[in-house]
Amino acid sequence: MTEEQDILRSPLTVLNGVGPALAEKLERLGLYLVEDLLFLLPLRYEDRTQLVPLGALEQGKRCLVTGEVLLAETVYRGRRSLLVRVGDGTGQLTLRFFYFSRAQVAQFQTGARVSCFGEVRRGPAGLEMIHPEYRLLSPDDDPVRSDALTPYYPATEGVQQGRLRNLTGQALAHLERQSPEELLPADIRGELEMPTLGDAIRYLHRPPADADVERMQRGTHPCQQRLAFEELLAHYLSLKRLRAAARTDSAIPMSGGEDQVATFTADLPFELSGAQKRVVSEILADLEQPHPMMRLIQGDVGSGKTVVAAIACIKAIANGVQAAVMAPTELLAEQPLASCSGWLEPLGIRPAWLSGSQRVKARRESLEAIRSGSAGLVVGTHALFQEGVEFHRLGLVIIDEQHRFGVDQRLALRDKGRGSEGYPHQVVMTATPIPRTLAMAAYADLDTSVIDELPPGREPVATIAVPDQRRSEVIERVRTACRNGQQAYWVCPLIEESEVLDNQAAEASFAMLTEALPDINVGLVHGRMKPAEKERGMQAFKNGTIQLLVATTVIEVGVDVPNASLMIIENAERMGLSQLHQLRGRVGRGKVRSHCVLLYKSPLGRLARERLAVLRDTNDGFLVAQRDLELRGPGDLMGTRQTGLPEYRIADLVRDAALMPRVQVVAETLGRREPGRVDAIIRRWLVDSDRYTRV
Repeated sequence: MTEEQDILRSPLTVLNGVGPALAEKLERLGLYLVEDLLFLLPLRYEDRTQLVPLGALEQGKRCLVTGEVLLAETVYRGRRSLLVRVGDGTGQLTLRFFYFSRAQVAQFQTGARVSCFGEVRRGPAGLEMIHPEYRLLSPDDDPVRSDALTPYYPATEGVQQGRLRNLTGQALAHLERQSPEELLPADIRGELEMPTLGDAIRYLHRPPADADVERMQRGTHPCQQRLAFEELLAHYLSLKRLRAAARTDSAIPMSGGEDQVATFTADLPFELSGAQKRVVSEILADLEQPHPMMRLIQGDVGSGKTVVAAIACIKAIANGVQAAVMAPTELLAEQPLASCSGWLEPLGIRPAWLSGSQRVKARRESLEAIRSGSAGLVVGTHALFQEGVEFHRLGLVIIDEQHRFGVDQRLALRDKGRGSEGYPHQVVMTATPIPRTLAMAAYADLDTSVIDELPPGREPVATIAVPDQRRSEVIERVRTACRNGQQAYWVCPLIEESEVLDNQAAEASFAMLTEALPDINVGLVHGRMKPAEKERGMQAFKNGTIQLLVATTVIEVGVDVPNASLMIIENAERMGLSQLHQLRGRVGRGKVRSHCVLLYKSPLGRLARERLAVLRDTNDGFLVAQRDLELRGPGDLMGTRQTGLPEYRIADLVRDAALMPRVQVVAETLGRREPGRVDAIIRRWLVDSDRYTRV
């Protein structure tokens, strides 16, 4: 390694002006080494290479100007401010400062030349700039300092743009003498028509004045794509490493249990769909292997993932091992508990329950049943894998709502379940269909099964969008459905009235609907209720005592009521497509044609109109997910920003989706030809790289 490479891999404190305090602040931006500065790409660029005459200024534009100070005064019109009037012979401009010192006031002497950059706004006395960046000019100074566009970097408290540009400039100076190691082979770069890493970095930090700024703002410039490609490659390679490592681990092979599975499926009151049968076969074959299964099951709302999971549990228990089913919240865990209890208790399998809110006695009993092995099946939240939980012989872990769990959590669960016979088999499930490119990037460590058809006889839900002004018509529609023996949901985003969001609150809607529909039994369920109270409400709706259930989005997953044929969703314009699709999937489970009404507040923006149109036009969850990905981004698609998606510094899973097929090909090529480069690529891009560079 050369001295310059040593500097690039050195702590930031080797740079001028970086002490321990500043280094700590820079860590918030993920900056630890000098090289990290090179990969901190600008968010945007501004053109400070051209002077704009004051007489040609346009409101709303950010530009560089110069002029002579004509007047400087401190005024007290409601708020103390410093007003500096400058002119250049073509026009005049006011510079306005609300925060200033005596030293600043003294700088603006009449006749002084000043260069300023900022946004032009309309003020009381004409055009002005508020708190512009400025510098005083000597007679020989050129107001234009650069022939390159000015970068704006991600910032953090205590680190200004000027400081980041200075530090980046120091890193670039080292780059001029020695580029970071080029990890993509020349022939692959040639095939992909990509610049070298060093050329791409230099261009992105200091683009020339004639650069295609619009393309760079979109993130589609070849230099940006070069870095995004390598970062996507690093993440993909890391997940493939995890998958390869898992194949070398041991697990309990489960060869028996066919008779129990056959008996269970024969006794079901419904026929498994073709997709369910295919996925069951894949899982059962995996369970017979001596290495741990790591499989993702994707299925649209109502596609029947729970029964597939139950079959896997039956096979595991029949082979003398325990199965654990975990969901991220108690509410989401209650549904598989209820389903599995109904299906499996006739087979002598009584599921144990474990959650954080359990009473001491019940928890103690559950822990003992898990430790002794008398509980063949355990259902619960993440409490299943907390300190103090000891499994007798854990052979299968099923994680529901996989999108809430990341790679690190998958690894932690896997390690927690390790016993003397190896690792447990692992199945993860999601009811959020994942577009193919996103699945490639986020779940490359897993084999994937897709339940891509609904159970026989299931009709698609008819969806319409209705403005809030027609609320009375919607209420009458609910009345008619309930009088005809059907049930309905009325979903609201909030529990109580909010001064911040003008969303219809659940409690307000409950009061309004109770008054408007005196002949209908209306219930209320929301996330702040005690679990027992919430369960009573849901159970009353399930057995038909409640005809109309007013609820927050807690019912997104968890309530299965075949008699419910009408879904009303308040403020639908403020929800993401995938969430709306999940809610819509609560109806359409019976024999009666079901409807979903998206109640929105006018006027709708362009994006909101597009979202609602997608719901009207299709019931295909994969198409819905793809459009949600395009319109809102991967974090929102997967349900919350607390998702299991990897964090990227440069790449964007939506923008760069087209790169993933090529990423796969290059990953396979490197794995065969140059495995040493694989380690180096992972180390460059992943903070916790050690766990991915060992097979």
